[in-house]
Amino acid sequence: MSHLETALERRRKYLAGEFTLRDTVDRYLETIEKNRHLNAFVRVNAEGARAHAAEIDARRAAGKPLGPLAGVVVALKDNICQKGQIVSCASKILANFESPYDATVVEKIQAADGVVIGQTNMDEFAMGSSTENSAFGPALNPVNPEYVSGGSSGGSAVAVAAGMADISLGSDTGGSIRQPASFCGVVGLKPTYGRVSRYGLVAFASSLDQIGPFGRSVADTALMLSVISGEDPGDSTCVPAAVPDYVAGLDSDVAKLRIGLPEECFGEGLDPEVKDAINAVLDKLRADGHETVPVHLRMTDYAIATYYIIATAEASSNLARYDGVRYGVRSPRADALEDMYLHTRSEGFGAEVKRRIMLGTYVLSAGYYDAYYKKAQQVRRLIRREYDKAFESVDILLTPTTPTPAFRLGEKADDPLQMYLSDIYTVTVNLAGTCALSMPCGTSSSGMPIGLQLIGQPFKESELLAMAHKVEGML
Repeated sequence: MSHLETALERRRKYLAGEFTLRDTVDRYLETIEKNRHLNAFVRVNAEGARAHAAEIDARRAAGKPLGPLAGVVVALKDNICQKGQIVSCASKILANFESPYDATVVEKIQAADGVVIGQTNMDEFAMGSSTENSAFGPALNPVNPEYVSGGSSGGSAVAVAAGMADISLGSDTGGSIRQPASFCGVVGLKPTYGRVSRYGLVAFASSLDQIGPFGRSVADTALMLSVISGEDPGDSTCVPAAVPDYVAGLDSDVAKLRIGLPEECFGEGLDPEVKDAINAVLDKLRADGHETVPVHLRMTDYAIATYYIIATAEASSNLARYDGVRYGVRSPRADALEDMYLHTRSEGFGAEVKRRIMLGTYVLSAGYYDAYYKKAQQVRRLIRREYDKAFESVDILLTPTTPTPAFRLGEKADDPLQMYLSDIYTVTVNLAGTCALSMPCGTSSSGMPIGLQLIGQPFKESELLAMAHKVEGML
């Protein structure tokens, strides 16, 4: 793909008067139309984006102050509420649901003069690793459309990678920002749990979900994180911590760091080309004076099982509300109350969502709660302790983002366990509630992007972003 301007570059040019935002929106709409085959967007709000752009252009012409996202076009994952827009979570069961309010992140984006252009494709209810579970069909990888874009935020990654938006938002429950960022060759950031409000994010697994940005550079994700972070009375899990200027912090001196290399992430199952790309970066970091230290995260072996017990249990509870009563689609075969529940959920949910609801209901049932759900929560606590212990001796952790580059469409569709293993290096971050970032670090022999993951300490996004910016400058 040819070089695409970063959001910060576009913002600087816009403030200098080099283009109008109204014309920019039109160009992006043309790009979206030209790339319809990639299926990145499920709906586009052309008139709303044009009207907002014209209003910002008028304020610039009048010499009025502009927000930090002025000149920037943003895409939203289809599980983030925007007032007056359909929010379907790529599911038939919410095909007619129009949001009555804005998510907190959308309010903040619009207050910062970012223009929202539309909603992006995703795995249904954010359940998947390839966007093949979408009711709208898969979002295709812009590098090679025969390959998946990753998931569940595949459409958001494609939108940025293919130049259909400057920045996009996704949600990350077990790697759903970082994994598609890796597959599509862009930067994806999963903030610390509680750093960004979840108010207006349709819940999948409430103790794991976190909204985060995609960008074409580390600086772009830093810019968006500065805008969307901060306390929110609408979300009791959102931490009232001060929000640094993440962009300004990128240029701070990065001391010679101790970089932890979890041995469990470099063993069996790691593609040799991914390993070689990561090792090439490590060689550059060592040459720059950073020390690499082997660490052990032994609970990684239990991460997938732990994650899928907790995530499906919370999903079965959260998705119980979709029954044809209050909102969403109601089956026309609803002759009686029980029939309405049965037919609405059977017809509205896809196969993967049904699979996870059944698994979650099972692990929460009276006879199995202690054996599965309670045990998984205990293991989760041990995973968090392992991270805490690791960060006592190292400053940051470095791993591959995924075991392999993007795989072909349909390659793992009939093998859910193999699909779930594509998140093996990312799920522990969500279980521990800390922050992590994926960034491109090379390409495979087939030309597909390879991603590197940096994992930071809780609420230390400034240090994480500064280190990622340093690595980006080496590549």
